[in-house]
Amino acid sequence: MSATLATLYQRVVLAKAPWVLVALLALIAFLGSHLPDLKLDASSEALVLEGDKSLEYYREISKRYETEEFLIVTFQPEGDLFAPEQLATLAKLRDDLAALPRVSQVNSILDVPLLQSPPVGLSDVTSGDIPTLANGQADIDMARQEFATSPIYRSLLTSPDGSTTALQVNLQRDEKFYELVDARDQQRALSLKGEPGAEAALAEAQQRLDDYTAEVHERQEELVAAAREIVAKYRNGDSLFLGGVPMISVDMIDFVKSDLKVFGSGILAFIVVLLVVIFRSLRWVLIPLLNCVLTVVFMLGLLAWLDWRLTVISANFVALLLILTLAINIHLVVRYRELSATDPAASQMQRVANTVSLMARPCIYTSLTTLVAFASLVVSGIRPVIDFGWMMTIGVVVALILSFLVLPCLLMLLAPKEEKGGADESASFTRYFAVATERFGLPILVVGVLMLVVSGVGISQLKVENRFIDYFHEDTEIYQGMETIDEELGGTIGLDIILRRPADPVAVAVADDEFGGDFDEPANVGAADDFSDDFGDAFDDFGGGGSGASAASSEWFTVAGMRRIQEVHDYLDSLPETGKVQSLATFYELMQIIMGNVDDLQLALAQRSLPESINSILIDPYLSADIDEARISLRVKETSRSLQRNELLKQVRRHLVEELGFAEEDVQITGLLVLYNNMLQSLFKSQILTLSAVFVAILAMFLVLFRSLSLALIALAPNLLAAGVVLGVMGLAGVPLDMMTITIAAITVGIGVDNAIHYVHRFMSEFPSSGNYLETMYRCHGSIGKAMYYTSVIIVFGFSILALSNFTPSIYFGLLTAAAMLAALLGSMMLLPKLILMVKPMGPEFSGSGESRRAGE
Repeated sequence: MSATLATLYQRVVLAKAPWVLVALLALIAFLGSHLPDLKLDASSEALVLEGDKSLEYYREISKRYETEEFLIVTFQPEGDLFAPEQLATLAKLRDDLAALPRVSQVNSILDVPLLQSPPVGLSDVTSGDIPTLANGQADIDMARQEFATSPIYRSLLTSPDGSTTALQVNLQRDEKFYELVDARDQQRALSLKGEPGAEAALAEAQQRLDDYTAEVHERQEELVAAAREIVAKYRNGDSLFLGGVPMISVDMIDFVKSDLKVFGSGILAFIVVLLVVIFRSLRWVLIPLLNCVLTVVFMLGLLAWLDWRLTVISANFVALLLILTLAINIHLVVRYRELSATDPAASQMQRVANTVSLMARPCIYTSLTTLVAFASLVVSGIRPVIDFGWMMTIGVVVALILSFLVLPCLLMLLAPKEEKGGADESASFTRYFAVATERFGLPILVVGVLMLVVSGVGISQLKVENRFIDYFHEDTEIYQGMETIDEELGGTIGLDIILRRPADPVAVAVADDEFGGDFDEPANVGAADDFSDDFGDAFDDFGGGGSGASAASSEWFTVAGMRRIQEVHDYLDSLPETGKVQSLATFYELMQIIMGNVDDLQLALAQRSLPESINSILIDPYLSADIDEARISLRVKETSRSLQRNELLKQVRRHLVEELGFAEEDVQITGLLVLYNNMLQSLFKSQILTLSAVFVAILAMFLVLFRSLSLALIALAPNLLAAGVVLGVMGLAGVPLDMMTITIAAITVGIGVDNAIHYVHRFMSEFPSSGNYLETMYRCHGSIGKAMYYTSVIIVFGFSILALSNFTPSIYFGLLTAAAMLAALLGSMMLLPKLILMVKPMGPEFSGSGESRRAGE
């Protein structure tokens, strides 16, 4: 810090310490009053790629085919599912679920029309006189067989062995929500075009959507809680699980709340214990602890005031902020104690002012490097990661400012006392790192090179493919429900194939691009998707009239068109990764069962005479006659360990175009699986861009700070190794890149480089006093080395606390980052000084006035 700034700081801050503290506390109290308004977000947009055009197409398809949100209840009784007592229990469960608010309908095996129990003719179908389990007209044994073999119901309403069934609780489509989404998207498009006033209108539209989303979530919480109470009431020896997008959304926010509490309280407790062990002084426990708490309250209050919402990704925000704030405080405290021990006669003003003056520059640069690391996350293209990056960027600045205001001002209110911790403490345990560096320099270099090679091998094996179900513990309802639906009821995540009417059905077009159009959408990843698409809205209303004559005019609604769809249907059904497939081919197969061989005229007559209840099941979800578009809906087995989403999408498109002869432009692939895949595939690019930006920015800062290219490169080396180690371990251990783990390497470099900055900065200031590199290394290890060690221990154990999370990516994030920070510490304490000793970047040694490096050993 320059003499002018130091003098100004003393006059404005230190000399008026009580008033500075009063002003800060008033500001923090104002922001803290907004803490009850802090909101959490687990909306669909939190799991998709920012600006992904596939999302717009996905919403268009959802609107066109009128899909609804839903809850799924899986029911596996101890006895025979089709026994009268079990069907009676199922009926009561259905009725209780139907009484929930905003439920439009509950679909179950009790209510669906049965065409083979006993077999019915076309006249029975068109008259609406169709057997169901509920109306008592169905033969139970025949129904059991029909549910096991029916192209509509098998692996959809019942498991293949007939032991498990699903109840789909359809929720009323929230038209207001989609209207607000459309309004927001329209304003966003205008804003991108630079329309006057569009930015303000976009902010207003986004605020309306955010406010309504909070209302929707409150209603979902109440609905899910009520559904859980109902399910629990019927879980008397029977196996019941609740699933569906609303439940996953509610549970993920509960995880965020839990993680915030666990991480915050756990790390605070750890901080207290560690400070007591390190300093054994009440003031050095309370002052840093108070500073950490005030920083967290300031930032959380600011987020609440700005209505900036936390997500699953930013659940680590509190833990990270506590760790970073404490690290700055540790460096300040250690330096203050060193100066006090060196000059016990100095006044409190001199001690505090000298501490701030000496630590300002390295702390500012370490904060800048950390800031750059978090700011680099904004290139990820994933909204929650972008928000997390900006939150932590602001948090780092706040932590730095408050640390240089709160701690010094509090010290000014206290009387100076005798301190221990001088730089020449010969018994300092950190000096053993210096001994190891001197005696085992060559092995350290060899180990570093080997780790770099192994890391390179591991990085080459990094992958993004993962199982969404593995994000949750096996004992959670999300995991168990998804597993049951996936294994017993036809798959978890939805995928739609949209076929446009081809000008030439046998034309083959060669794709210009590998995907040929947008792979479209996963907004709510992990959902047991598209049961609603498979059933539509109506099972209980057997009125006549059909859905109009428009379907019969479609070229898809001909024998030739049906057979083309059936080709695609059968191919998709043959894939090992797919579960239930539904399309117009199902209707065609049923008509053949009922009528035998059918022609175009019979298809048209059958469709015109079918009741609305049948049309809504077999035709409406799979045909948009107005634009002559067919939809094939399938669900993919998300729990499959062999699932390669990106390869599956490529394979499907390639087969439809090259083998079945569809033109590239006539095939669109959309669904939750596609949106999720788009996000995952962006992670490789994001990781490269993120790390590149971080290393370039940090190297530039090193050049400015150290004014030496060789010293800048030396300081960067251990952090490159630490980042390589964490990515290499991920690759070798098979830990995939996801929204959480993508941030590890950048954060590792941004935080780990702090040690290198502090060490090199101290080395540069100590070297002129002795002119001897080895002696300077020992002195640095005995002084700044202690602060580096303390802060690293805090960071390692602090991140390890994330292992208590309910969210598996958070566990990976915590443990891997802790391991990387340990590697960064060892690199800065051994590899970095060894490189300095080898390269001698500060020039040749000279005879100085320092004592022998071995004094006191």
